[in-house]
Amino acid sequence: MTLLWLTGLLLCIAGLAYIRTSLLNATIGVAAYLAVMTLLGSTHWLLDLLLWAVFLGIAVPLNLPDWRRQSISAPLLGWFRKVLPPLSDTEQQALDAGTVWWDGELFSGRPDWGKLHNFPTPRLTEEEQAFLDGPAEQLCQMTNEWQVTTELQDLPPNVWQFIKDNGFFGLIIPKEYGGKGFSAFAHSQIAMKLASRSGDLGSTVMVPNSLGPAELLMHYGTEEQKRHYLPRLARGEEVPCFALTAPEAGSDAGAMPDKGIICKGQWNGEEVVGLRVTWEKRYITLGPVATVLGLAFKAYDPDHLLGDEESLGITLALIPTNTEGVNIGRRHFPLNAAFMNGPNSGTDVFIPMDYLIGGQERIGQGWMMLMNCLSVGRSISLPAGSIGAAKMASMTTGAYARIRQQFNLPIGEFEGIQEALARIGGNTYVMDAARTMTAGAVDLGEKPSVLSAVVKYHLTERMRQCINDAMDVHGGKGICMGPRNYLGRAYQSVPISITVEGANILTRNMMIFGQGAIRCHPYVLREMQAAALDDHNEALTRFDRLLFEHIGFSLSNASASLLLGLTGGRLAGVPDYPQTRRYYQQLSRLAAAFATLTDCTMLMLGGELKRRERLSARLGDIMSNLYLASATLKHFDDQGRQEEDLPFVQWGLEDLLHRIETSLHEVLRNFPNRSMGCLLRAVIFPLGRRLDPPSDRIGAEIARRLMRPGASRDRLIAGCYQSADPNDVTGLLNSALSKVILADPIEARLHKALRSGELDHDSDADTLAVAAESGVISPEEAELVREARAARLAVITVDDFSKEEMTPHKPARRKAGKTEST
Repeated sequence: MTLLWLTGLLLCIAGLAYIRTSLLNATIGVAAYLAVMTLLGSTHWLLDLLLWAVFLGIAVPLNLPDWRRQSISAPLLGWFRKVLPPLSDTEQQALDAGTVWWDGELFSGRPDWGKLHNFPTPRLTEEEQAFLDGPAEQLCQMTNEWQVTTELQDLPPNVWQFIKDNGFFGLIIPKEYGGKGFSAFAHSQIAMKLASRSGDLGSTVMVPNSLGPAELLMHYGTEEQKRHYLPRLARGEEVPCFALTAPEAGSDAGAMPDKGIICKGQWNGEEVVGLRVTWEKRYITLGPVATVLGLAFKAYDPDHLLGDEESLGITLALIPTNTEGVNIGRRHFPLNAAFMNGPNSGTDVFIPMDYLIGGQERIGQGWMMLMNCLSVGRSISLPAGSIGAAKMASMTTGAYARIRQQFNLPIGEFEGIQEALARIGGNTYVMDAARTMTAGAVDLGEKPSVLSAVVKYHLTERMRQCINDAMDVHGGKGICMGPRNYLGRAYQSVPISITVEGANILTRNMMIFGQGAIRCHPYVLREMQAAALDDHNEALTRFDRLLFEHIGFSLSNASASLLLGLTGGRLAGVPDYPQTRRYYQQLSRLAAAFATLTDCTMLMLGGELKRRERLSARLGDIMSNLYLASATLKHFDDQGRQEEDLPFVQWGLEDLLHRIETSLHEVLRNFPNRSMGCLLRAVIFPLGRRLDPPSDRIGAEIARRLMRPGASRDRLIAGCYQSADPNDVTGLLNSALSKVILADPIEARLHKALRSGELDHDSDADTLAVAAESGVISPEEAELVREARAARLAVITVDDFSKEEMTPHKPARRKAGKTEST
C-alpha cells in the first residue's frame, strides 16, 4: 500500500508537469495529495514527516521570489555567464538571421499538429502554371544533356537566348521591375522541372534566383540600384554571379582575406571617396559569363575617412565585370559538369561608394545580408534540384525495372531490385514533402535559416541515395556514357550538390543543431540575452523568470517523454486520422524525448557542445527527421490522404521514426556523463527501443507502383519533365513502358501456349507469325508484341563509339598555374 501511495505521488508530480501547470498550482496540487496521503494512507508517520519536510524544503523557497533570486538564480547566472560559448561576430549574425517556424514547435517538445495542418497548401497561380507548362516545358525539350555535357561543355546559344528572352533569370524579381514576381513555390517547381531534365540547366537558372545580386538588391539595395539593375537582370541583359568563397576561407567566412580599403580615387574624371578592393575567389557559378559581379570582402578605413573605426566588417559590392582590374572568365571543371563556374580576382580595383549594395550605410552589414538571403535561397534551389533528380530516378528506374527482363521476368519482380526501388520511391516522397513545405514557409514570409540547412543537407543526401540505387538497378545501362544514358551525368555530379552552399559534413555536424539549439529553443537565446544585460538587477530579474520557466519546461518534457513512452504515445493529442494516427503519436513521444535530451545535453556540456560535433550531429539528425516526418504527414493530408499513396507514406515515416530512435540511442550511448545517460535512457526508452524500419511488404508495394503507370506514380513524379517523344532519351523509356505493359497479357498467352505444346514451331521460325497463323493470337496482337520487343531492345541498348570518336583531343599545356591551348 505504501508503494502504491508513493507511485501515485510520482504520477501526480509527473501529471502536473505534463500539463505544464504553474509553479504555484503545482505546489498546491502536490500539497493536496500529501494531505490526503497523510490522513487516509496507511504509510508510517516517519515517512509522511520525511515527505513533508522534503516538499516544504523545496516548495517554500521556490515560491519566495526575492529569496529565490538571490540564493538560487544569482549563483546560476554567474555560472551561466562563464559557460556561455564564445561567439564570433559572424556566428552572432548567423544566429540573428532568419526566423523560427515549425522548428520552434519541434524544440518545444510538444508540436501543435493542428497548427501544422493550418499552414496553407502551396499552390501555383494560373500565370505560374502557364509558365511551367509553356516556357519551362519548351526549355526542357530544347535541352539535350549529351550535347550540353560532352559536345559543347555549355548550353547551346539558342538555349541561353531562350532563358534570357523568357525571363528565367527574373523569376523572383518583382513585376514592377520587369520580373515575373513568382512565388517561392513556383520558383521551386520550375527549378525542379529543369533539374529533372539537366542538372546543368537547373543550376544555370537556379543561381540568379537564389543567393545572388537580384535577391540582395531586392532586400537591401538603394532605390537607384534597384531601378538600374533589376530590370536588366530580369531581361537577361545582365548575367549575375556572386563571389563569396576564397581559397582559404570557405566555411569560415570570418577568415576572409579579401579586403577593401576606403580611400580617395579618380572616378569619371572626379576625385571621390571609394574603395580599393583586392580579392581572390573561386567556385563562382555563372562567373565565366557574368556581366555583373557580386562580391563579399572586409572593409577597412585606416585613414578614418568615414569615422573612428578601422575594421568595418564584411561588406558587399556589385561590380560590372568590365571594370578595369577585374579578372574573370576562366572556368573550373567540376566533375565534367557543363554549368558555368570559375574563379575571379582583382588587385587594388577602385570602385565608388555607390557600387556597394545598399550604399555607404550598409558597410559592415554584408554577413547579416548574406545570412538572411541564404536562409531563403538555400530553402529552394538545392532542395528543388535534389528532388528533380530523385523524381527522374523514380520515373526512369521504375520504368526500366519493368521493361528489362531476366529469366523471363521483369527485374523489378526480384526482391533485391524491389529493395532499391522502395528506397527510391520512399525517399522521393519524403523529399518532395519537405521541399513543398519549406517553399510554402518562404511564401508565408518566413526566412527559415535552420530549416534551410535541414533540407539542404537531408535532401541532397537522400538524392545521393536515390541516384546510387538507380545506378545499381540499371547496371551496365547506367555506366556506359553516351546519348542513350539519362542517368550517368546525374550520378557523376552528385558530389557537387553535397559540397556547395555549406558542405554537408559542416552542415550536419555544426550548423543544424548548433544554430537550432540556440535559435529555436524557447528559452536558451532569451537566457543568453538576459545574461548579457549590463544592468545586473534587470539581468537577474529576467534570468530568474526565464530560468524557472525553463526548469518547468524541462520537467514537463521529461514527464511527457516518460508517460508517452509507457503508453506508446497514446496520451498525446493528435489528429484523428485512422491511417496515420499512430505515426502522430510516436512523433509526439519522440519530440518530447528530443526536447528532454536537448536540455540535458546543453546543461551538461554548455559551451563544450560546440566542439562535440558527433553529439551535435546526432541531435541535429533527430530534429531534422522530426521535421521531415512532419512534412510527410502534411503532404499526405494536403493531397487528400489518398489510399494509393499509403505505402510511400508508411515507408517514409517508418524509416524516419526508426532513424530518430537510432539517433536517440546513439546520443545516450555516447552521453558524456554515464550516470545521467542511464537515467535519461529510463525516461526516454522506458519500454526499450520498439520502432522497426519499413517492412519488405511495404517496399514491394512501392516497387509495384513505380513499375506501372497509375495515380500514385503520377503524383510522385509530378513536376518531373516527362517526354512522350520516342526519339528522346527518356521519351523512349516512357513509350516503351506503355508498349510493354500492353503486350504483357499477350506475352503471357504465348508463353502458356509454348509450355502446353499448343504452339509448336521451329527454332528458326518467327514465333509471332506462327502464333498469329495458328490463332493463338491475332495479327494485330502479334504486331503489338513485335513493337514492344523492339522498344525493349532500344531501351536496353547502350552506346558504343569508334576508335576515332574515342581518341582524346590534345591535352592543354599548363604553365605557372594557367592553361594554354596547344
